[in-house]
Amino acid sequence: MEQPLPRKLVAECLGSLLLAALVIGSGIAAQRLYPDDTGLQLTENAAATAAGLFAVILMFGPVSGAHFNPVVSFVDAAFGGLPWRQAFAYLPVQVTGCVSGAVLANLMFSGSAVTISATHRATVAHGLSEVVATVGLILVIFSLARSGRTERAPAAVGAYIGAAYWFTSSTSFANPAITVGRMFSDTFAGIAPSSAPAFIAAQLVGGGLAFLLVRVLYPGVPPSQAADVLVPPANRVGIS
Repeated sequence: MEQPLPRKLVAECLGSLLLAALVIGSGIAAQRLYPDDTGLQLTENAAATAAGLFAVILMFGPVSGAHFNPVVSFVDAAFGGLPWRQAFAYLPVQVTGCVSGAVLANLMFSGSAVTISATHRATVAHGLSEVVATVGLILVIFSLARSGRTERAPAAVGAYIGAAYWFTSSTSFANPAITVGRMFSDTFAGIAPSSAPAFIAAQLVGGGLAFLLVRVLYPGVPPSQAADVLVPPANRVGIS
């Protein structure tokens, strides 16, 4: 049975909200618990994000595919899995969810609802890191989907993002929606608005490169298999 688009949009919005809340909230908690140990702050932020992302994907995957990321949605559409109309409909709710999640995280830690980040990150190294982080994320998702291992995607995506917090200098945003959301929290996980465009551009470049790499590594896969993103939505049972 085809899932109605409004239900998918609610799932994408809620999933994006929880993703932003766990990324930013765990960053705030880590910063307050260990204000003088940046390494420990990053360790705790990465661990919470990896575990939380695993759970959130399982929670909403059967409804919408658990994208929470415009790059994932557009690559899925380019492979023929998600209709372009739905990919474009996902975009505003993913951004809205991530901004709302940032506000929620701020409020949960008794901060102002909106605080604009002053953390500048737009360097060449950060841009390169975002390209690499996004390429890796898309490769994880679609290599599993196109090789019939979709059930492993929630754990694999969580593990990859947790690791990429450490091996990229940008701490692996890899998601335009979460990049926008993180502008609204002047905390450990924030990004200054002036740095966001460079991050988003790098993420789009990474998504395009990953699309080409997946086509090279897994050629000839029909759209029905290309559509298996993260967790198969209920209307694709049997086919992330």
